Amino acid sequence: MICQVNKVIGDGALKCRREGLALSRRAFLVEAAAGAVMAGVPLASRGADGGLLGRIEAAIPAQAPAVPKRRRKLLVFDLNVGYGNGHPSIPAANEAFTRMGGRTGAFETVVTRDPAVFARTSLKNFDAVFLNNTVGNLFEDASLRESLLEFVYAGGGLMGVHGTSVAFTRWNEGGKEDWPEFAAMLGIRGAHHRANTEQVVMKLEEPDHPVVACFGGQGFPLQDEFFRPIGTYSRNRNRVLLSIDLTKTDLANEPHDGCYRADKDYAMAWVRQYGRGRIFYATFGHHPAIFENPNVLAFFLAGTQFVLGDLSAPTLPSGKLTPALCAQERMGWRLGIEAYSFHKYTFFEAVDKTAELGIAYIGALSFQKVSDKIPKDFTPDLSNAELRDVRLKLDAAGLRLLTYYIQSIPGDEEGCRKIFEFGRKLGIEVFMTEPASESLPLIDHFCQEYDIRVALHNHDQKASPLYWSPDGILKACEGRSAYIGACADVGYWLRGGIDPVDAVEKLGKRLITLQLHDLSESGPKGTDVPWGTGKGRTEELLRKIHEKGNVPVMFGLEYSKNWLTSIPEIKQCADFFNELSLKM
Repeated sequence: MICQVNKVIGDGALKCRREGLALSRRAFLVEAAAGAVMAGVPLASRGADGGLLGRIEAAIPAQAPAVPKRRRKLLVFDLNVGYGNGHPSIPAANEAFTRMGGRTGAFETVVTRDPAVFARTSLKNFDAVFLNNTVGNLFEDASLRESLLEFVYAGGGLMGVHGTSVAFTRWNEGGKEDWPEFAAMLGIRGAHHRANTEQVVMKLEEPDHPVVACFGGQGFPLQDEFFRPIGTYSRNRNRVLLSIDLTKTDLANEPHDGCYRADKDYAMAWVRQYGRGRIFYATFGHHPAIFENPNVLAFFLAGTQFVLGDLSAPTLPSGKLTPALCAQERMGWRLGIEAYSFHKYTFFEAVDKTAELGIAYIGALSFQKVSDKIPKDFTPDLSNAELRDVRLKLDAAGLRLLTYYIQSIPGDEEGCRKIFEFGRKLGIEVFMTEPASESLPLIDHFCQEYDIRVALHNHDQKASPLYWSPDGILKACEGRSAYIGACADVGYWLRGGIDPVDAVEKLGKRLITLQLHDLSESGPKGTDVPWGTGKGRTEELLRKIHEKGNVPVMFGLEYSKNWLTSIPEIKQCADFFNELSLKM
């Protein structure tokens, strides 16, 4: 159960606790002022014994946990607005990250306070953004905000520590919200904390998770100022890595104030995805000493490589995990509902039904209404505000949109770019479509530019004369990059006399995604039945895909029968998939 505390940070005093006393926002600012003044002083000038710089240098890991896939660039942004020069740890973090990247060869950094760096033409030069303790309304330019959002949602990385939880709030006005979607993207809002010298013991939520491997499976004590997870935080949206160990940290007599959670869910760090974007956040990082801690720096290095895209790590929300989903994560398999199963409903209703089924992914299609409040087809003509509502709906449900069906992609550059821009804004990984063959060279070009794949969809031979068979797909793919391949509609294969097991073997790595069906019989009279109960050889098909080492973008659960009453059969299909994945 998620405890409902304060809207954002509160319209009045920011209620915290310090040695048993309520600490107002004004007192909080005064308390931080002395340290914040030091934030503008070069580190090299502090301390006669080499001081902090030497201790940071000594704490930096000797090597990174992952080998970079290519040269990586991390944008470090440390502007504060309405909070003086910011937290005293900011220069320490800048030094630590710059030196970590240099020593390990994992990345290079660019450190700036200029918001102009978030223009799309600039941001495209980076792999991830680190908002280093960024308190306040960093910039209000709508185009820059849209650029940052789309950068992340399309597959970039975002990292934050401590004060990042109140970035893009009007700090001088009591921390009023100014960009709700940023709060959703980060997975937290607010700055509630107790003493800035609080001591806790950290628990590793998943000791074998790649981002916490540096701790060797052991929890550890830590002293800092720890923000409590409130606002947009939820285990149904975040993959929690660290939390306060309540068996080793005495919180039995904590006051029931803004820091208190009735469910005692004191998550301290997590990863998550927003669209295709990779997010890492830690609630601590107030004091420079955090960035002298070798284990914590190794943790931050792993988090950085995760957001950069080099360290593969699972991100399904902690609150949604089941043994079957964990098994599928290990295989890289993703089961998703094809929205056509619920096309008699709106897309938002399909999202709700998918979440209720415990399924984490969904595919969309162009001829479905979006919602009652957006009574339009889900097409590239939607406005940015309407696309924002789609993103927020998906995130609130803990779902990711992976695939999108559109009958055809235009063969002209302007029309093609419009489709791919739409895909970028929604984090789509695959377009399922049946374009004219002469359009494929241009489409392939845009696939590579946008890192979005195109899966050629098959209906029957009459409706899809080019793509109805694996042979037709392979012919269309000749001379094309790996971004072009097949969306296998298994139901049409079975009705057309094509053996699905043989077909996936023939397609090999050209199989990009599936719309999976099982039918009552092979041939044109076959109708949908729950997976594993018909003539589709579903288990054999899935085992063949696994044997070939192929990892489709999504196993699409499409059930084309009993449109308004199909939930029991759809659940039976999902149960079959889940049970089989536990055996593989």
